[in-house]
Amino acid sequence: MVEAPKAVPNGLRACSEMGRRRGVFDAIPARVVLYFLSWSGFLVSFVMRNDINIAIVEMVAPAGEPAAPDQFDWSFRVRASILGTFYWWYVVAQVAGGVATQHFGTKAVFGWSQLATAICSLLVPTAARTHYGWLVGLRSVQGFASGLTWPAMYAIVGYWIPPSERSRFMSSFQGFSIGIGLTYPLCGWIIAHWGWPPVFYTTGSIGAAWCVVWWLLAFNRPSEHPRITDAERRMIEAAVAEDIRGGYGMAPRWGAIFRSAPAWAIAVTTFGRIWLHYMFIMFGPVYMNDVLGFDIETNGVLSGAPFLCSYLSALAFCAAADWMVARGVRLLFVRKIFTAVSQVVPGVLIFCIAWSQHQVAVLVMWFVAVSCITAGYAGAMANIIDIAPNLAGPVLAFAQTIHMSASFIAPIAASAIVKDTKSTEQWMTAFGLATAVAVATYLPYLAWAQARPQPWNYPKESQDDGAEEPLQTQRV
Repeated sequence: MVEAPKAVPNGLRACSEMGRRRGVFDAIPARVVLYFLSWSGFLVSFVMRNDINIAIVEMVAPAGEPAAPDQFDWSFRVRASILGTFYWWYVVAQVAGGVATQHFGTKAVFGWSQLATAICSLLVPTAARTHYGWLVGLRSVQGFASGLTWPAMYAIVGYWIPPSERSRFMSSFQGFSIGIGLTYPLCGWIIAHWGWPPVFYTTGSIGAAWCVVWWLLAFNRPSEHPRITDAERRMIEAAVAEDIRGGYGMAPRWGAIFRSAPAWAIAVTTFGRIWLHYMFIMFGPVYMNDVLGFDIETNGVLSGAPFLCSYLSALAFCAAADWMVARGVRLLFVRKIFTAVSQVVPGVLIFCIAWSQHQVAVLVMWFVAVSCITAGYAGAMANIIDIAPNLAGPVLAFAQTIHMSASFIAPIAASAIVKDTKSTEQWMTAFGLATAVAVATYLPYLAWAQARPQPWNYPKESQDDGAEEPLQTQRV
């Protein structure tokens, strides 16, 4: 006789339902969630830092006209101070970000930095109406807070992402490209309908809401994650165990980093890439208007579109790098190839742009050059985690303090050369200087780069700080 099925108690039925629901969430790997947190975090960060670039156009009264409500009679010097102070404090924050992350972890540093930036955005209208000095102060805080985010996110990669997936994960940092591409049309639409103050209320609210999601879903290590599957946790810990052994939360070893040839190679070569990047960002619209003769509407589309495309190119480059590594190509060779693509190729193209007078050819080279710059995230930028998975935050802070100086030096040098913005000869000289810098700064990387964890990546018990042997460059 077959027994009738027993009734399942309500409590057990509920547990069974929860188990099935949890199975759906378990299908999404925790490191995939981390990828989208990183991607969206940088997107939101760049929206909050760039919103004022377009809003300030409406914040300032047109020359010779009386100021309307919520418009201010600010000189060009004042506007430059409001916009520029962000980047000075951004560079200053790099080392602080590396130190803070080692002590407090990525979850706290990245989350609180984003929240500070969001609160400052919400306060911008009040500060502007009070005195521009308050606005300069808010932008300083935003710059410092934003400067903490890059070292913080780098620091988490070594603990979460297996070496075979790191190049692809680095493409998440390119969320900033989408952020740049979305900021101007979004803020322009808001300004056209409701004026400039709602811009900051919107971006600040988006930033604050993102912080809530980050705090619920981000964790410093797989072992701290309450929802990660045992299989994924074991896989990650086995893949990264040798690179990070005993190093979680270790104090930055600044002396060893400063004496490290591979760290210097990364810092120097990325200086050349940043030089190129800011030539396109800062002088692209001027060149397209004064030399190529595009109207302002077309200029805006053509100036911004390459940066949207660069996110797709970053995905392609990073996936290609991981594909090569998975098929046995030496990691160091992969890093050197993609670093060359990120600055030698666009370095040559930027000179050809000044030389060519054909609009279509210039636009094709422009898009290719800006897209190729993102290959650096599969090259030297990913190489930071290769050489120091325990100290990726401090090493990035060291490298970024050096290479972000190009964001000031490149425009200063170009403006000293280009006196007549319609002169192709002067542009050729300025772009030729960018070519020389990009190629010259690649050579130290070619000579001294390494792709294995350095002795100073580990605690002092494993390797005495003062007894390091000179590091040898791996042969390609």
